[in-house]
Amino acid sequence: MNLTRRELRGRSPAWAFGAYAVMLGCAACSGPMQSPPAGTAPISSVSVSCAPATVAPGATSQCSATVQGGSASSSAVTWSVTAGAISSSGVFTAPPAPGQVTVKATSVQNNALSGTAAVTVAFMVAPSKHVVLMMEENQSYPTVVGNTTDWPHLNQLIGAGALATNYYADSHPSIGNYFMLTTGQLVTTDDSSTQVWNVDNIARRMLAAGVSFKVYAEGITQGYVGGDTGLYVIRHNPFAMLSDVAGNAQVANQVIQPFSQFAADMANNALPEFSYIVPNIDDDAHSGTPQAADTWLQDNVASLLAGNANFKTGGDGLLIVDFDESVDADTAYGGGHVAPVLWGPNVKADYRQMSTTVYQHESMLLTVMDALGLANSPGAAATAPAMGEFFVQQ
Repeated sequence: MNLTRRELRGRSPAWAFGAYAVMLGCAACSGPMQSPPAGTAPISSVSVSCAPATVAPGATSQCSATVQGGSASSSAVTWSVTAGAISSSGVFTAPPAPGQVTVKATSVQNNALSGTAAVTVAFMVAPSKHVVLMMEENQSYPTVVGNTTDWPHLNQLIGAGALATNYYADSHPSIGNYFMLTTGQLVTTDDSSTQVWNVDNIARRMLAAGVSFKVYAEGITQGYVGGDTGLYVIRHNPFAMLSDVAGNAQVANQVIQPFSQFAADMANNALPEFSYIVPNIDDDAHSGTPQAADTWLQDNVASLLAGNANFKTGGDGLLIVDFDESVDADTAYGGGHVAPVLWGPNVKADYRQMSTTVYQHESMLLTVMDALGLANSPGAAATAPAMGEFFVQQ
């Protein structure tokens, strides 16, 4: 069709448009306007989610992007991260150091649109169904660590396990530290107090969650929640002053056990999920010698656990040997510098604390609760740093 512009102007507008379109070689443009080809519809937003949102260094999280608007073919995104690495399918691999990483998905169709999500990279506390916490007394960090004359067995345990080098007790005298380990608060600093306290605590959380636990105390009978007797002092057993145990005879009878029951439960493979060991004051270095405390630890606790399958490779056992406070002259951070040791198949071997984090008894409470799978730690433990750096990262 060879129409001049003048001839086109004489035609009807619609006909003229169709004819002009043919002249331009665009026959598809004649008639009503068509929708854009599939995949070119505009998108409105991009959102990102990652699960889990907290991972250990080197671990992975699956991230996904949701593109709003557009069509099926406009959902493609490109991934980027501020640290670590991420695959084209959204698998994020955390960097080796803890911190917070931003994961970003950018629309391929419109790179002006993107969405982000935060992934926290943190050292994780290994879960355990066999946590054993034993307390020693009144020893300063420098008189314990490396002192193979007074503490040969404990130093062997340090070499096989992990040592917190920047850990401080919360107060002088003893009792406030024991309450911090169980309630996240000092509660009292009166060492002679035998008051039963109705405060939030780890025993309450374990009872509510059905987590089995026992207190193995040297020098008492089953269910005893009275005061000092012989070489046993109640201030070293905070569970006997918590209303959830001391105020319920049935619970006390089940939970409070003479120390001899510890070996029996070990032999019968009946160790509870959480065991709290209270040596008498001659065997915890309070009144006796460090050498005697060290020997008691080895003969009555460490050697038994070393032969238990839960504390061998493939098991989940965790032994913690902690000190309530340093010597009275050491008041750093309230209770002075002490030397807690962690040991078990999921604890880093021969590990010395690498971070500069200051840990205290509230951190130990949080760590124990994390290991037991108990959330919402009470008191100061809720905001204390967890001691995940001492555990092998899965």
